[in-house]
Amino acid sequence: MSETPSRDDRPETFPADPSASTDGAIPSSRRAARRAQSQEPTGSATDAGAVPGGQREEAASVAAPRPRPAERATASSTAPIDALFEDEGLKAPSAAPHRQDRDRRKSRVAAWGVFVIIIAIIGGLVGGGFAVFNTYEDQIRKVLGWEEPKDYEAGLAEGEASVTVLSGQTGADISRALFDAGVTKTSDAFYSYLIDNGEDPNVLKPGVYSLQKKMTSQAAFEALLDPANKQEYTAQLREGLTVAQSVPRIAEGVGLPVADVEAAVKDPAAYGVKAPSLEGWLFPATYTFNPGVTAKEVVQTMVDRTIAALDDAGVPADQREKILTIASIIEKEGRYEDDFYKVSRVIQNRLDPAISDTNGLLQMDSTAQYPFADREGGTSSRAEELADDNGWNTYKKKGLPVTPIANPGELAMKAALNPAEGPWQYFVTVNLDTGETVFSATFAEHEKAVAQYQKWCRDNPDGGCS
Repeated sequence: MSETPSRDDRPETFPADPSASTDGAIPSSRRAARRAQSQEPTGSATDAGAVPGGQREEAASVAAPRPRPAERATASSTAPIDALFEDEGLKAPSAAPHRQDRDRRKSRVAAWGVFVIIIAIIGGLVGGGFAVFNTYEDQIRKVLGWEEPKDYEAGLAEGEASVTVLSGQTGADISRALFDAGVTKTSDAFYSYLIDNGEDPNVLKPGVYSLQKKMTSQAAFEALLDPANKQEYTAQLREGLTVAQSVPRIAEGVGLPVADVEAAVKDPAAYGVKAPSLEGWLFPATYTFNPGVTAKEVVQTMVDRTIAALDDAGVPADQREKILTIASIIEKEGRYEDDFYKVSRVIQNRLDPAISDTNGLLQMDSTAQYPFADREGGTSSRAEELADDNGWNTYKKKGLPVTPIANPGELAMKAALNPAEGPWQYFVTVNLDTGETVFSATFAEHEKAVAQYQKWCRDNPDGGCS
């Protein structure tokens, strides 16, 4: 844009006639003004003579004004600031870039702020959705038709599994045994198959059967009907069985009278065991014997296997009964490997007088229920069990129960010797189907977990809570 000079910037003399300004417009800068002034001719007699006679004095007065001292030109207050730097070929500095930088920084900060807020909102929604789904997964799946199939698909069978069928077992009992052995997908798959197809479980003969893992319920039923799959002179004891539960399995598997086996387990000293009973000393495994084996020989084999496991774990001889007792509680209370080591820590923390929240009481439901034969698989103790004054009721008796309460496996023995590090004083299984267990360091935390378990029981009245 052209500059309009101020009065002080304009030349001091003007041409006497219009032709004097034909080749120059008003100067656009101070340099142009000085150049024009230096090139203008000064007034003279010759110039005056060129003006017509009647106008000479007037023209002279116009063309030759009295010269003034040269003054330093100042920039017009109305001229753009860029003109001040045109003489030197420079460009005026501007604050605009700095403002633009600040604006851009502010914009970036604002954009990141909005982004973080959006991510937080999405994260909250997703997290809330997962919490709701985890809490009401079964109900949501049922409503939306997303329920997991109870049974395995055909063609997935693999590996080997042994299952014991006992006299008098119901279809539900056999269904659970198949699930525990890894044969069927869920604990009620086989039972549902029997009901849906009108099959009678009483047609199955007692004994130990060789099956596969991941079988369909139909394939498992057909395999149990096949005499070729029945193992002769074989007894199978799973982890967590009591002596009373083991006796009929031994008798029917090996082909011995029940009375003979009951008599064989009554005298622990006959097998070198310094304990009031053989509870915890019949190692869980599958045993096959030769025809003609006696009940005492069978029991001795099982006790020897327990001693070998204790020795392999590094348990001193005088600590065997104590470790078996702790391990038996772990076996009954835990379901998953990690939980075994945490349950072991809870036991140690409750027994430690320096930190125990329970005044030395273990308060384990599995121990309180032990003297009651009908309580296999129970979770919450009944009032009569909690009130009964016996050597296994750890709600009343401080320390460990007087004997083990079941036969522990090798994992439970290792957990008893090597508890996990942690402050836990409490635990509760909040979902009996999945075995999910919550461990807590304080009673307040434990109460919240108990409320979660109680809600699951209300939502699953046939889930086995009592």
